[in-house]
Amino acid sequence: MSSKNTKTTKKIDQQDQKIHFSTWVNFIKLSAPPKGVFWSLFISLTILSVLENISPLMIRFAIDYFIEGNITDGLVLFSAIYFIIIIAIAFNTRHWLIMSGYFESEISYNVRKKGFEHLQNLSFSFYDKWPIGWLLSRMINDVTRLSEVISASLIDLTWGGFSIIFTLIAMLILNYKLALIAIVAIPLIVAITVFFQKKLLHTQREIRRLNSEITGEFTEGITGAKTTKTLLREKENEVEFFDTAHKMKISSMKAAKASAFFLPIVSLIGIVVAALILTIGGENYQQNLIEIGTLYALFTYALRVWDPIRQVANVFREIQSAQAAAERVITLINQPVEITDSEDVIKEYGLKDGEGEKRWPILKGEIQFKNVSFFYNENEPIIENLNLTIKAGETIAIVGETGAGKTTLVNLACRFYEPQKGQILLDGIDIQNLPQAFIYQNLGYVLQTPYLFSGTIADNIRYGRLDATKLEIEAAAKLVHADKFIQKLEKGYDTPAGEGGNRLSTGEKQLISFARAFIADPAIFVLDEATSSIDTETEKQIQKAIEEVLKDRTSLIIAHRLSTVKNADRILVMQDGKIIEQGSHQELIEKKGQYFNLYTGQFIIDKNI
Repeated sequence: MSSKNTKTTKKIDQQDQKIHFSTWVNFIKLSAPPKGVFWSLFISLTILSVLENISPLMIRFAIDYFIEGNITDGLVLFSAIYFIIIIAIAFNTRHWLIMSGYFESEISYNVRKKGFEHLQNLSFSFYDKWPIGWLLSRMINDVTRLSEVISASLIDLTWGGFSIIFTLIAMLILNYKLALIAIVAIPLIVAITVFFQKKLLHTQREIRRLNSEITGEFTEGITGAKTTKTLLREKENEVEFFDTAHKMKISSMKAAKASAFFLPIVSLIGIVVAALILTIGGENYQQNLIEIGTLYALFTYALRVWDPIRQVANVFREIQSAQAAAERVITLINQPVEITDSEDVIKEYGLKDGEGEKRWPILKGEIQFKNVSFFYNENEPIIENLNLTIKAGETIAIVGETGAGKTTLVNLACRFYEPQKGQILLDGIDIQNLPQAFIYQNLGYVLQTPYLFSGTIADNIRYGRLDATKLEIEAAAKLVHADKFIQKLEKGYDTPAGEGGNRLSTGEKQLISFARAFIADPAIFVLDEATSSIDTETEKQIQKAIEEVLKDRTSLIIAHRLSTVKNADRILVMQDGKIIEQGSHQELIEKKGQYFNLYTGQFIIDKNI
């Protein structure tokens, strides 16, 4: 993980140390748990807490009436009522177990659904800033943690809250003097809980931050395994990982020690209170001031009341430890989408063709840059005051050294980014006055490092146009000479591509991505080092296909291998974000400028190779 991303994620992971009720309200609104399930669970738990705490009163009655009074009349009815209560407790327990599982699943489903949808809509610039491991940790680990905490908190707060209320009322009715002993101890428990909450908050936040770093390091370790082995970096990676894991271990131990102190202290106070009630109550019994059944009930309640108090205290501890996770998930889902369609554009064109006041235009493909400037850092402009006109159907090659601004220029033309200054026009219309979906629908993009989705080879080609027939898929594959290797596969077009296309070679993936772009029939083609992973012989074949496919389409070709751009209508030579030369291959060779130096230098290298 880069130092820049580490600092950014650390800043978000270490937010304000106070617990904010508003954070949880916002998360619950975000998760939108079903109200019917919520109330069903709430009512079930309320009934359960009352039924479970009736038992001491029932036994008190049995002791004072049946045993002390040596009476058997009504024993059958008493037993039947007690049995019905037990059955009701069992039924309600089963019900809340089912409802709590459903409630927890709904929360995680809703948040992940919204998170995935939002991630799909975020601009390209967002993914330049945030590491994959951090995003995965938010949507997988944090969401799982939060759904568990909210579900458990609802259960514990409802059951614990009503148990405490019922128990204290019952004790006050039975003997208010002895009940006051327990009530006086409650503020002490609250003070101890607040103390440990503050102590645990910082540690829990650090644990979650380190967990994100570990997830990121695992992701990098797996995806970069080949590079790690070729650079012999296994030991260095292990040292870095063990350092993070060791910090995680230390922080976890601190949290465990704090918890280990908290629960025994609460238990000790509970035992002391119960002992005092038993001692004072025993003296009252000897003086005939209290019945033995009542003393039993008070003693049982005195032991029981601390369990729901611990449960409620534990809820606040869990909420406290999960606060940072809630903040991170909310921060991620509330990330602003930097490139959006304005209300006027949506009204005029709609989000889909036919939804607005106008139909989507037929794009010819003319692109104009007017005084365009773009930068990631204001003090380091990538492109500055650029003016350029690309005619519809023109094939433009963009060359230059690494960092010259080639990819940035293309990304601006595709509206993956927006310029800080100037205008970009498509067919004379400001690109910001056209729907994003319209632009992307007319765009075919073949990357230097192709990415295939899980599914078959046919599925991956069909992603270019979802209504494509099998014959159209095969025609697109033949056009780019991909059908030759596809036919040799065991299942042909129905062969699974694997995760990220890992069952195919890089060159084969590149050919599939060509077919996927071609089948979409776009008005604008972008080839970003698109033949870099294809062998020389295949490249010659595919160049012919490219020439045919690119006819009457605007094409932007980024290339380091200059032999692939000789037939371009115009070649742009970029340096430091500016176009320093432009013209046909022959014109630039005759000019003997930067392009001449690049071409002849590469030709000599290729010849020697």
